[in-house]
Amino acid sequence: MNRRNFFGLVAAGSAANLAAAAPRLDQLPVRKTGKVEIVFKSPAAKPNGLQATKDGLWIIDQGSKNEAHLVDYKGKVIKGFETETQASSGITFDGEALWIGSTYSREIVRCDANTGKAIERHFTPGAGVIYEMAGDAPARSSPVPEHMRQVAPPAPKKANAPKKVGGFQMGKVSSTAPGTGAHGQEWRDGKLWFCVPPSRHVYCIDPKSWVVQKQFPTAGNRPHGIGWEGKYLWVTDSNLNAFFKHDVETGAMLEKIQLADNDPLPHGMTIWQGYMWYCDDVGLVCRFKI
Repeated sequence: MNRRNFFGLVAAGSAANLAAAAPRLDQLPVRKTGKVEIVFKSPAAKPNGLQATKDGLWIIDQGSKNEAHLVDYKGKVIKGFETETQASSGITFDGEALWIGSTYSREIVRCDANTGKAIERHFTPGAGVIYEMAGDAPARSSPVPEHMRQVAPPAPKKANAPKKVGGFQMGKVSSTAPGTGAHGQEWRDGKLWFCVPPSRHVYCIDPKSWVVQKQFPTAGNRPHGIGWEGKYLWVTDSNLNAFFKHDVETGAMLEKIQLADNDPLPHGMTIWQGYMWYCDDVGLVCRFKI
């Protein structure tokens, strides 16, 4: 076999694997679940990541203070503090410290779980500009009525400078920032898992070497919170208003959970004792039985 034929077979095999991992979304089995209930309002107004633990529910906020709170499962605050992250998305706990996506600095930051101070800072594999692709779901915003939302403090004013990417004037992209990083985070067996909207992938990384161990594509263009159900990983997509169950060995999508159009919009997500918990970034924490 010559070199050209060898690499042709490798490319064909890779394409076949990706095709197997990405079936038509309308052909996935849809799981029936319990009704979505709004459990409590988050301690800060813009929750954007959740992590369930035996000690309570960690919530990261993407507001100007980027606060992390540990609350009980009724919403009572156990502790809270500002973190050294930017426009935070996704949070997990490794047993000693927190891992948080600092989206607009395109870092994943390991933070002290009592003070929020940064312990380690790492670049995000797959970070970059969120692009548009033919067939993408349209951008979706929360359907929650204004009177049910928390009022977020006004964002600080920024200078009106032209946005550039790679030295060129920025064309049409799907995000307000010229670059963004990781969202949902999960810790399992000494490895860190996270999803990255610009690359539309989930990654598993060794936190000691910061070498990617595996990756697989997501269902859509806005992957967000992730959570474990046994050996399977559920991945939220905010624009598809749905959750997708993946076999992490192959990346294959096995089933989905579809929310109703009037349900709160999913951002951060976690799974705890048979319930899927998720937050809408208008200040609400929800759950439903899975």
